[in-house]
Amino acid sequence: MGSALVTGATSGIGLEIAWQLAAERNDLVLVARTTARLEELAEQIRQVAGVRVEALSADLATSTGALAVADRLRSTTRPIGLLVNNAGFGLGQDFVGGELSRELAALDAMVRAVLITSHTAASEMVARGRGAILNVASMTALTAQGTYSAHKAWVRTFTEGLAAELRGTGVTATTVCPGLVRTEFHERSHVDAGQWPAFAFTTPAHVAEVALEAARRGRVLVTPTLRYKAVAAALKVAPRSVVRRVAGPGLSGRDEASMRSASVPG
Repeated sequence: MGSALVTGATSGIGLEIAWQLAAERNDLVLVARTTARLEELAEQIRQVAGVRVEALSADLATSTGALAVADRLRSTTRPIGLLVNNAGFGLGQDFVGGELSRELAALDAMVRAVLITSHTAASEMVARGRGAILNVASMTALTAQGTYSAHKAWVRTFTEGLAAELRGTGVTATTVCPGLVRTEFHERSHVDAGQWPAFAFTTPAHVAEVALEAARRGRVLVTPTLRYKAVAAALKVAPRSVVRRVAGPGLSGRDEASMRSASVPG
């Protein structure tokens, strides 16, 4: 795949994607908000995998951060052959009564930044006649769990439309829709992961492996694990009234005390 740019690279699925790409001898541009953690990871990958790694500190919830990533995607020095849009976070709050600033930050990080970087990458890749875009969505794209579901539904639908537009150009667009994944996501979002049984979770490594293989093959939509393929099939045919009841307060897992002191995760 050549050089790959991965957002949200310092934890969870993004971290696993970065390591798997490095193991395959791909040079990397890693993007995250926390500079110290990002630099540490970049050096670890250089030492272990022996590949070139750039660390680009950027907050994708800001215009400055998204445009900085877009500028790197336009660079003709070590052009990017794979864009992985993985950055995102859960809000851990209800929409009504929640902090509007968090809602807007989430919208910017998970929709606006994906739009900007995908637009830039697609334009550059089409001009070269090759490349791939991998956007990380979620199983929640099929549910009704607040604005997070809405953002991920947008990512899924947007990527499907982009894939259709890119047909025949040598460039592909893939979206991966994982279910529950054992990462820092729930802790950062102040969601109690203990409300779900252990068997419901998959690993970041498995999601990364499935997602990268799908991108290599130019598949448009992929859902890791047979369990979640079955869940996705059920959600597609279930009456929306049922889906809304299933996605009610029982799935929010909000910790009210931590919510009151929460800030937007990095």
